[in-house]
Formats: sequence, structure tokens, C-alpha cells
Amino acid sequence: MSILAMILVALIAALHAYITWFEMCAWTSRGPKIFASFPKDLFEPTKSMAANQGLYNGFLSAGLIWSLLIQAPGWGANVATFFLLCVAIAGAYGYATVSKRIIYVQTVPAVAALLAVYLT
Repeated sequence: MSILAMILVALIAALHAYITWFEMCAWTSRGPKIFASFPKDLFEPTKSMAANQGLYNGFLSAGLIWSLLIQAPGWGANVATFFLLCVAIAGAYGYATVSKRIIYVQTVPAVAALLAVYLT
């Protein structure tokens, strides 16, 4: 992978590590600030659901980090492709079901990284 692709993959991995922390550890404290349209009284009852979502984001982050550590030629790009596609699809689903903003936070960066993986 090119340096640009590796930087983009690392940034997306960092974003998903942050989302993991936020959903697993700070849902009730930071959640109301980030999701202002979500009723404040629902953050505590949805804490375990958010933590479960956070765990999945942790897997995405771990997979992207793993792709950066693979030394075998081509395999890092293959693993990055899989996890970037997962991020892009999750973002598209979030766009359709939760918030239009999610496509810009998840899908667009994942597609940009995919292009960098294959065009550079």
C-alpha cells in the first residue's frame, strides 16, 4: 500500500477506535452532546446497546490496524479492502436508518481510502 493509503487507513482506524470508546465508555456522558436529537432520557436505557455497537466498531478498527501490520505483499491491501468495505456499508446503512451525516463520517472516507489502496 502507498503511504497515502496507509495514512487514510490509519485515520479511519483511529476514528473507529474513538467511536468504540465513545459507545462503550462515554455513551451517557458524551452521547447527549453528539446525538442532540436523541431524547436525553434514552441514553441510560440504551447504554448496553451502544456498547454492543461499540464492540463492532472496535473490530473494524482492529482489522484496519491489522491490515497495516501485514508484511506479505498484497495481503495488507486485501485485508484493508475487506474492512474498508465493511465501514462503507455500515456508513451507508447508518445514512439510510439513523442520520444523513453518517455517510460523510464513515462511507466517504472509507471509499477515499479504498481508492487510495488501489490507485496509488
